[in-house]
Amino acid sequence: MMFGIILTLFIAWKIYEYAYYKGESFDKLKRSLNNYIVSCNELNEHIEELKETYSEVRKINYGTAQLNDASRYNFKRKEQLKAKKSEYIHECSASVCKNAEIQPFKYLCKYFNIKSDEESLENFENVLNNFAAAEEGKQLLSNELEKIKESIKNDVPFLIRTINMKKFMLKLGFKVIDFSTLYFPVYTFRYVSPGGNKSTNCDIKLDINNLNNFVEYFSGIVKFKKSAAGQRALMTSKLREKIKQRDNYTCQKCELSTNDERNLLLEIDHIMPISKGGMSTEENLQTLCWKCNRTKGAKVNS
Repeated sequence: MMFGIILTLFIAWKIYEYAYYKGESFDKLKRSLNNYIVSCNELNEHIEELKETYSEVRKINYGTAQLNDASRYNFKRKEQLKAKKSEYIHECSASVCKNAEIQPFKYLCKYFNIKSDEESLENFENVLNNFAAAEEGKQLLSNELEKIKESIKNDVPFLIRTINMKKFMLKLGFKVIDFSTLYFPVYTFRYVSPGGNKSTNCDIKLDINNLNNFVEYFSGIVKFKKSAAGQRALMTSKLREKIKQRDNYTCQKCELSTNDERNLLLEIDHIMPISKGGMSTEENLQTLCWKCNRTKGAKVNS
């Protein structure tokens, strides 16, 4: 009896839902929001592009192999069997693994062959700049979507917005926002015992906080050639905010500001690109909105 009632309600709901999404009122609402949908989806796409900027990412095919244990005492060596090869994993002794926990940046540079030069420093600064923009963009995009939901609340049937608002937003055409931080690279020091039954890992995740600290640490061991260390600003989150404040949170190209658009993603751009010899100095940095920065490419602004 109860099952029959539930089944009837479910079928009734599906018929109602189908009729609504095929109806004129939903189509009219979708058309009225078209510009917002396009803008939000473009920003979402831009954020995904920023996530892919880690300069050290290299996909290597290590081939395939199978470990067969034919030892006399039938040791399973389960940790050895679980251990996967990766350019982000360094097989080491237990003492190296422990020391990496104590001095992560020192051991990261030493064992993962990160050259202590200006080019590497600039690469990590660029990664930090883009990752910070991606994290900020995710939050701003989420805020914008919540604002849109609130503005159309009275135009959406109670059952639709109560039962499955997520499906409603997808039906409108908004793309799903990936809030995960899986794009932050993780370097691992791994010790596997000779018997293969025990392992220890030390993971160094280059998230925003660690990248800020790493850029500052790394600058201390770089032998500068293009400029003196004291004359060079480090592209950290602190500097990003300083440049935005200096430019009054206004895009220096289209002059759009956070006063005009509350959830505007502002990014820090090198006026003279690094690829053309530009430096991360305050006079070579400017605030651009994400659209202007996206279209600039490697052009030099006048």
